Amino acid sequence: MNCVFHAGLCQQAEVCLKSVINSCEDCIRSGPYCMWCKDLNFTKSGEQETVRCDTKAKLIERGCKTEDIIFPEDSKQIDKEDPLSESFNQEKPVQLSPQKISLKLRPGLSTTFSVSFKRVQGYPVDLYYLMDLSYSMKDDLENVKGLGKDLFEALKNITDYAQIGFGAFVDKTVLPYTNTNKEKLQKPCDENDQQCQAAFGYRHVLNMTSSETQFKEKVTEQFISGNLDSPEGSLDAMMQAAVCGDKIGWRNSSTRLIVLTTDAGFHMAGDGKLAGILEPSDEQCHMENRRYTKSIDMDYPSVGQLAMQLEKNNIQPIFAVTENVANELSEMIPKSEVGVLSSDSKNVVELIKTAYNSLSSKVTLTHDNLPDNVRVIYTPKCKDAGQPGNSEGVCNNVKPGEKISFDVTVTAESCMNDKSFTIRPLGIKDTLTVSLSTNCDCECKDPEDSIHSHCKGKGRVKCGICSCSEGYVGQFCECSIGDKDKRSLRASCQRNNGTMECEGRGDCVCGRCQCHTTESGSSYHGDYCECDNEHCEKFQNKLCGGTGKCNCGRCECNAGYEGSACQCKVSEEACRTLNDTVCFGRGTCKCNRCECKEGYQRPQCQLCLGCPDPCQTKLNCIECLGFDSGPFKKNCSVACRKSIYHEMVDQFTIPDKQCLQKDTEGCWIKFKLDQLVREDNYKAEILKQRAGLMFTMFTHALILLVKQIKLLNARCPSSAPFHCNLFIKYPFSIHSGLS
Repeated sequence: MNCVFHAGLCQQAEVCLKSVINSCEDCIRSGPYCMWCKDLNFTKSGEQETVRCDTKAKLIERGCKTEDIIFPEDSKQIDKEDPLSESFNQEKPVQLSPQKISLKLRPGLSTTFSVSFKRVQGYPVDLYYLMDLSYSMKDDLENVKGLGKDLFEALKNITDYAQIGFGAFVDKTVLPYTNTNKEKLQKPCDENDQQCQAAFGYRHVLNMTSSETQFKEKVTEQFISGNLDSPEGSLDAMMQAAVCGDKIGWRNSSTRLIVLTTDAGFHMAGDGKLAGILEPSDEQCHMENRRYTKSIDMDYPSVGQLAMQLEKNNIQPIFAVTENVANELSEMIPKSEVGVLSSDSKNVVELIKTAYNSLSSKVTLTHDNLPDNVRVIYTPKCKDAGQPGNSEGVCNNVKPGEKISFDVTVTAESCMNDKSFTIRPLGIKDTLTVSLSTNCDCECKDPEDSIHSHCKGKGRVKCGICSCSEGYVGQFCECSIGDKDKRSLRASCQRNNGTMECEGRGDCVCGRCQCHTTESGSSYHGDYCECDNEHCEKFQNKLCGGTGKCNCGRCECNAGYEGSACQCKVSEEACRTLNDTVCFGRGTCKCNRCECKEGYQRPQCQLCLGCPDPCQTKLNCIECLGFDSGPFKKNCSVACRKSIYHEMVDQFTIPDKQCLQKDTEGCWIKFKLDQLVREDNYKAEILKQRAGLMFTMFTHALILLVKQIKLLNARCPSSAPFHCNLFIKYPFSIHSGLS
């Protein structure tokens, strides 16, 4: 993103990054700050229509009048804005405003609107008490049976319109969760416990009711049950309580709470495999005669599935769990609370009051069904506001009846039509529907005439440019294609079949490219407008180093300069050798540096580390030049005299290494080579006398022996034993002769 900094903050700069622009619509879609000039005379002859597309400031600078600038603007319209309710009056209260809004946005540009929220005092509350009736909760059940009065009193302090329902759960009635022995299924508790109900997964006991007596009666009828393992089927129970709304009795306009009390962890998706249950939860209601009928057929739901259904049905869970149970559920389910349940559940009423106050004082605004390529940012406007966020906005410590607001900023990144999404507070039924479309079209108010003089009477004007009639092409419809095929005519303006006409830098007029001018004022050129004189290599941030001219992407250097960017003065100083050659004739000097032929090494191309050994490659020439024998005997002068200058010698003067090679007659030739200027050019010194194999081997052995004697002589002190001195005294004549 291009930024301009204001007060230390990055703000998006108004730039128009153009690509291929052939129409006003292309321009508008290429960037949020791109505008189009529809003035007929805005472009000069040969100038590409792309110049019509730019920022407002640059178009005005080039002479376009403000009234000729096309720029679709954002618009927003509030379609429904019922006022916020002051209190609950048995009708559907309004807690979020507005309720419907329509936006028409320019892609890439943001628009902001305000959303207000006020929690209605006395708003109805539906509380569903969902209890674990496994054997470890035996003492807790007895206490819960007497909670009815306290629960209703607590809720009446919140609202006059409270209802309570009741449900219970244990676990799936299959191994390894429950003992499937027939007697144990009927009585899974201890033998001493007379009051024990049969094993079950989830049972809905009491529909939502405002009757304290009815709640007490139904809960009193409940008895403890049992299972085998520690985790329970609480997710199964919560899922059914959430999706079976008509069977539970949830009201349409109410704050919905599920209070889950348990002293154990929970089974989750995948655990059903232990019992051979492979079918995943379908998140549907399966309740008959108040029992969950798919308990042993479907796997437990995942936490994500449960969270989605709770949110979808505006239900807020309160987890009243013992201290030894972790609060993983609350961390994974938004808009939920956790309280530590005492060992006998006596503090559950206080937990519910505390959790409800916490839930109701935190307002979280979020969205559903957001279209692709749309961004939303929420900025809370309240006393205790959270940070702006792109998934939700949060206001904390909001009191009943207190009005708060959120600024909602919406950005569409691409063109779209008739999309919508909803904005709502978590746990609240009120919603705002946002209808969204984008402004990607140009309304230029063109002349209605089908022909126009600006288009040579062969086309109509569309947003300042010509749309030619059938059979005519060109910037001003000046070219009649006659009996030619329009496609083949245009194909003649394509450098390679299928590429863009005139490389996108000119107009195809009657089968030939008429090149545009560049933005700097120079011209594109070439048969297909493929060349320009602005895109060559730079040196020190200067085109062609400032010492050359750019022509079709290549630098043409001034006299005295060379290099791909004319960055070097012509000089051979560093390429000159001691014998006054340039790179020993085995390379070229460019930018005062040797560029050697393959294998030769810098700095001056003297050595070739990867070349074959000349002792072997030149043997045939040495044999024919020195001894008139070998493969080249008949054409020695032709094959060898241009590459080797030779001398027959008794002793070597060339300091390079000695070559010892066997010729075609079985003799050993000794010679030395000195490479002269150029690649294949040598001076050779050849010993006049060749040697047989035995003589050569004897000579080498004798030389080796003398070297060993010298070494031993150096190591023997004057007082050495007789056998040491005796060994070295007698061969002095041989030693001195071979040294």
